[in-house]
Amino acid sequence: MKTNITLVLACVLALNSAEANEKPASSLQSNLVATRNHYSQLIAGDAPNIAVLTLFTNMLPKGGDLHHHYSGAIYAETYLDWVGEQNYCIYRATDTQLKSEKFRIVSKPQELSEAARAVCINADAVRQDSLFYNELLKRWSDKDYDNHFHEQPAPDLQFFDTFGYFNAVSNYDYNKGLQSLKARAKTENLGYLETMLKGGPSIDKPEFETLLSTLDPSSSEQQIEKALLNAYDFLTSDADTSTKLNTYIKSLQDAATGIDDENFKVRFQAYVSRNNAPAKVFSSLYTSFAAAKDSKLVVGVNIVGPENRHVAMRDYSLHMKMFAFLKKRFPSVKLSLHAGELTLGMVPPEGLRSHIHEAVFVAGANRIGHGVDIAHETDAPELLNILKQRMVAIEVNLTSNAFILGVKNEAHPVQLYARHGVPFVISTDDAGVSRNNLSGEYLLYVRNYKPSYDELKHIVYNSIRYSFLPDDEKHDETEKLDKRFAEFEARIATLPRAIL
Repeated sequence: MKTNITLVLACVLALNSAEANEKPASSLQSNLVATRNHYSQLIAGDAPNIAVLTLFTNMLPKGGDLHHHYSGAIYAETYLDWVGEQNYCIYRATDTQLKSEKFRIVSKPQELSEAARAVCINADAVRQDSLFYNELLKRWSDKDYDNHFHEQPAPDLQFFDTFGYFNAVSNYDYNKGLQSLKARAKTENLGYLETMLKGGPSIDKPEFETLLSTLDPSSSEQQIEKALLNAYDFLTSDADTSTKLNTYIKSLQDAATGIDDENFKVRFQAYVSRNNAPAKVFSSLYTSFAAAKDSKLVVGVNIVGPENRHVAMRDYSLHMKMFAFLKKRFPSVKLSLHAGELTLGMVPPEGLRSHIHEAVFVAGANRIGHGVDIAHETDAPELLNILKQRMVAIEVNLTSNAFILGVKNEAHPVQLYARHGVPFVISTDDAGVSRNNLSGEYLLYVRNYKPSYDELKHIVYNSIRYSFLPDDEKHDETEKLDKRFAEFEARIATLPRAIL
């Protein structure tokens, strides 16, 4: 009898538990359906409801931002604040005799001549001069570029030249900068940031540089392999390289202090500039790979910089072979490579045919940044199939692609990737320079391409699925994203619907 009572009680408890779980599940499904319907209304027709869609994408959980440059993410207004905090000054005029250049930062104004000091003003003076202040924002970012009616640089030069202006202050306080980016991320419902904070340190020694100085596009595979092996042996036994590597890792640890919490996480990609001499590129790549191996904060390695410039184009294949060489020695290191950030006319047609292919087949890239020239690659359908099979995700940066390359709307290959089943993520690139944020990137995506709500949600989850986090951390971040979507869909379900 006791057994029967126990059995009955167990059945009752199980039934009650099932009913309790059924109600939340039913509620979750109801909220999901309501969100689908609401979103479908917003994107319906030739003219989507942009105002309400903006609210939707602002509220939308974002998962992670995987293509993110720290220095390009800080807004010019913040950099100006940092100029003031360090008592730097900014030239308000160009004068060849004074060696002044308008909008340039001077970190040691006390060392200027009296005449030069007269044209170098502090941050407060910049803000008080509304005309100069607005001009500075336009030079340190892409602000109001389309509204200029005077002579101005080409879009790609405008974009990349901004870094030369604020670089003098961008390394002021990495932790402070990351705190500000964290605060912005939280307002956007973003939980994970994978940013490029600092490049791997390079080694400037004549005896090292000579090991790679003979390499050029005509070098044979054997010559390249021998030169890289000699350079690698030099770096692994060089005390100064070891010291620089340890200092680099320590600087990243200091930058990340206090950033992670239960709702937000930051990790770094080490990187190298593609427009330097081979010795500088290889040594910086070596320290980047070594840092990714030695520090849990460094989850991957990248290569950055304008892809269309002379050195980047000339040495592209050599750079990919450098990646392949180091990947053999650091097999666990993940790679996200800027590749295919090019268009017809920016470079000759031949320059569009192999960059993504080499990044995948030679370097072994796990993700591709930009990938805009995919349609011009040799045997593009087969390459797209390989990207799908290998699950090489594309980092789609709509705003910067539109500005730098002029590729936007129906010309952008994001729909080509989707058609071929290649995974992709939505990311910001340089939100401070572009004067945008991740919510704005999602708004562009849904406004221009009108994915279904389930497709949109899948792309958000891709930002965790294809992150370089370890599997256990991906699992944790996915669970957090599940919770965020449940909360998001519950809120959307309460919003007013369109008046039909």
